[in-house]
Amino acid sequence: MSGYLKKKRLEEARQIFDRMPVRDAVSWNTMITCYAQNGRMEEARKLFEKSPIRDVFTWTAMVSGYIQNGQLHDARRIFDEMPEKNVISWNAMIAGYVQSKNMDLAGELFEAMPCRNASSWNTMITGYAQSGDIARARNLFVKMPHRDCISWAAIIAGYAQNGDSEEALQMFVEMKRDGERLNRSAFTCVLSTCADIAAFELGKQIHGRVVKAGYEFGCYVGNALLAMYCRCGSIDEAYNVFKRIEDKDVVSWNTIIIGYARHGFGEEALKHFESMKRARIQPDEVTMVGVLSACSHTGLVERGRYYFDSMSQDYGIVANSKHYTCMIDLLGRAGRLDDAQNLMRSMPFEPDAATWGALLGASRIHGNTSLGEKAAEMIFALEPWNSGMYVLLSNLYASSGRWVDVRKMRSKMRDTGVNKIPGYSWVEVQNSIHTFSVGDSNHAESDGIYAFLEELDLRMKRDGYVSATKLVLHDVEEEEKQHMLKCHSEKLAVAYGIMKIPSGRPVRVFKNLRVCEDCHTAIKHIAKIVGRLIILRDPNRFHHFKDGVCNCETIGDGNVCTIVIMNYFY
Repeated sequence: MSGYLKKKRLEEARQIFDRMPVRDAVSWNTMITCYAQNGRMEEARKLFEKSPIRDVFTWTAMVSGYIQNGQLHDARRIFDEMPEKNVISWNAMIAGYVQSKNMDLAGELFEAMPCRNASSWNTMITGYAQSGDIARARNLFVKMPHRDCISWAAIIAGYAQNGDSEEALQMFVEMKRDGERLNRSAFTCVLSTCADIAAFELGKQIHGRVVKAGYEFGCYVGNALLAMYCRCGSIDEAYNVFKRIEDKDVVSWNTIIIGYARHGFGEEALKHFESMKRARIQPDEVTMVGVLSACSHTGLVERGRYYFDSMSQDYGIVANSKHYTCMIDLLGRAGRLDDAQNLMRSMPFEPDAATWGALLGASRIHGNTSLGEKAAEMIFALEPWNSGMYVLLSNLYASSGRWVDVRKMRSKMRDTGVNKIPGYSWVEVQNSIHTFSVGDSNHAESDGIYAFLEELDLRMKRDGYVSATKLVLHDVEEEEKQHMLKCHSEKLAVAYGIMKIPSGRPVRVFKNLRVCEDCHTAIKHIAKIVGRLIILRDPNRFHHFKDGVCNCETIGDGNVCTIVIMNYFY
């Protein structure tokens, strides 16, 4: 009978069950369990009521069945009627409440439970963490008498999901000290956390432990490794991981395609898209965002149009606002602003702030102030709190010398209560993250950093560097503008990275805001002067500086398309 049940041939199994001359508790429990597991709770209930022998397993089968089918009220009724409960029945009921996000009732049962095991504690820790109550999760974790790898993975994931990346990594360090073996979930979570804060060196160390544990070639951990290298600025190592993943799924392909697109290697992204199709992996909507973004970075307008049209024809994907935003960004960056506007008018839904933002970014690149003003007006109506768009329009005014309008923008931000997000950059040196803000003097080695920057500034000017003072949104003297540009956070982080990271290794710097045009130009000169590869990540993309050039097609590259990728993947 069990052979039929494993194949879900319930009718044949029921016929055998009905013909059995003698039915023991195992026979009744097996049939009840399989009806319940297949969502046929009415048949399970009828058998349960007919069963002459109801042991703890019979009752637990009904509790678990109701929970699996979302019938918590019936599950609790059966649970309360049970003459005897074991750890499995308690855990099943608690897990049901946790899954339905009713942590109050889960907590009540957990406190009343006389026979807790590791699974009970782990379920509660996970539940509190997923509901955002990380303090309670940590409190239970501390009280837990015996932790296992699942316990550690749950608390690490809890901190990571609640935005406390540093505490997540600290728990990972404690886990290693405790001698606990890491499971796939813990590895995946910690690698994702390294990606969030761009902790490249720590990520590489964890990669070594992944290899020792034998998880490297699996899709689950492999995808996390792949994403970590992509987001930490090492696309070559990401590709090496990608090659070693044995069974690549759509996430694997999407990650490498988006990774290449965001690093500015559009042709490589499109080559991998063609390989994905040859591997018979069906592209999804995320894939197509990466593909369209790759076309945008590479200036392949007609190819982008082809891929956009092929979405519905070849793959049955209905274009959403993100795909339209990518296309408008592609057309706009190519200078085809009329085509971009026509496409926006043809959209089957109203443009959102991201779509207007793509048009505003294109307007800034091509100096079309009137179109930029129109796009900004629509964005302010949809998202009056979007400080980035105020700054983008201010940049457009400043580049045209319209200082009165720049001041009006500043006043409008103040009147509407919008605050500009402070810019900061960070660089990892010897497993420590060093963060800098504009004009920062708080770093322990500030004097040395500024002295090195002064030396670089002299060498850069001899190399032909001229400060882009038009970008300073203040109507002040030229010398003051030059000084303000010199102290930008990315320049400080780059200088410190060059000072501390051994020669021959790339300097990887990360910034929370878009890199400014002047810093972009300056870092090209710096990379040439010091003979280093400098990789700079901002919210839009990666810039690879080497031998005085950057791999991006346009200096500004202030598009919104890559932010669409962030929403999907980063």
